[in-house]
Amino acid sequence: MSAPSSRADRLDAQAAKKGLDALVVTNLHDIRWLTGFTGSNAVVVVGRDSDGEPVRRFITDFRYVAQAADQVPDPWQRIDGGRDLGGAGLAAHLPHGVRKVGFDDAQLTVAAHRRLKNAVEIGQELVPAQGLVSALRAVKDPSELSAIRAASELADAAFVEIVLEGGVVGRTERELGLRLETRMRELGASGNSFDPIVAFGPHGALPHASPRDEVIPTGVLLTVDWGCVLDGYCSDSTRTVSTGGISSDAQAVYDLVLDAQLQSLAAVKAGADARAVDKVARDVIAAGGHADHFGHGLGHGVGLEVHEAPTLSPRGQGALVAGQIVTVEPGVYVPGHHGVRIEDLVAVTDDGSDVFTTVSKDLIEVA
Repeated sequence: MSAPSSRADRLDAQAAKKGLDALVVTNLHDIRWLTGFTGSNAVVVVGRDSDGEPVRRFITDFRYVAQAADQVPDPWQRIDGGRDLGGAGLAAHLPHGVRKVGFDDAQLTVAAHRRLKNAVEIGQELVPAQGLVSALRAVKDPSELSAIRAASELADAAFVEIVLEGGVVGRTERELGLRLETRMRELGASGNSFDPIVAFGPHGALPHASPRDEVIPTGVLLTVDWGCVLDGYCSDSTRTVSTGGISSDAQAVYDLVLDAQLQSLAAVKAGADARAVDKVARDVIAAGGHADHFGHGLGHGVGLEVHEAPTLSPRGQGALVAGQIVTVEPGVYVPGHHGVRIEDLVAVTDDGSDVFTTVSKDLIEVA
């Protein structure tokens, strides 16, 4: 993983381009990316003091002082700021004499902003600066790519063992989800990156269906969306399998989604417009007569969080960059009948993509 000092330097440079003297970072995933800290209470200040000297301050409370000593390296200045890190406990450690202090307005609560504003020095201005860290986090370094690939491979191994080899017919959706969760932990994951989705038949037409105590029968499509966390990094994949004897309509929907997934996956590469990649899948599904049954975006970034920048959707912004990780997950959801989603986790490269998900996308029949 890149040295925390290097990441802080890059953030400092981006903040300076925005005219900021310092930046307050409160999101714990951002803080972990910057410093390596894995605790649950901290604030980071990155910037320059009135003399232009670098400021790298990591502020936590008594519970995490010893942990920070092990995890947060120099040149970070490690500070015990007490329990109130959103007000005076933070303002006391902002660089003196600086004027513009940025904060992520998507992360700092209104109450915390009010406390901080009341505590800062006279003449200091708090400036909304959403997304500076997330934009840097979106492009993964080689160690992060390796970590995400390892998480994906672990999750795939659990899926093959529990779903493809272990069988699904006669088990409930909830039982299958729990077995999958347990096996990922047994293989070394620290947990799920999200609660697994296990849904068959008409229930599969709900994109975010919750597993039920309903027994999986033969003759249906079954969608499983699963992921794990390994060394702090997430995976995310979806496969739809059959339990044999499905209708021709169900097979046609599967074939349509697979076509959309393969075509949009082929469009993923550095420089590709995020909205244009989404449109590839949307056009295929619309041509197949199911435009109204694909209501979510094609994909999203994955890293320390299972949903992060960039976004592949009609509202996506900008071009893809080599080193980004995205999901490619078109779906068709026919109310009252069935749903199909096929999702790969991929790294954007200069000339295409590197697919991390290894489970076959052929419609596999599982007993």
